[in-house]
Amino acid sequence: MKVRLLDIAHARSGDKGDTANVGLIALRPEWYAVLDRHVTRDAVSKHFDGQITGDVVRFELPNLHALNFLLHGALDGGGTLSLKTDAQGKVYSTALLRLIVDVPDAEAVDLGLPAAP
Repeated sequence: MKVRLLDIAHARSGDKGDTANVGLIALRPEWYAVLDRHVTRDAVSKHFDGQITGDVVRFELPNLHALNFLLHGALDGGGTLSLKTDAQGKVYSTALLRLIVDVPDAEAVDLGLPAAP
């Protein structure tokens, strides 16, 4: 089943220099396992292909039912150097929530995950 992160998580983002920071938090504790398994470093890197020039680093925070990502090279030098519209990285959280993951049907049904429209 295709599942939008927008339907199972919320996110916050910010910046430090040329790196955007995105926190992804499961809306229900039982949905954290889906984030942990399917929102990998590689999946996030592929999702932001062409938008960031550096590496993606992932941190797990299971006690908070959350993942945190550092997107290096995301801000074209940072707020004081960049000509990007969003040089502080605020929209990266919204952009990450547009990611769609493919969850096995049985797991999705057991967890009550909403299917992507």
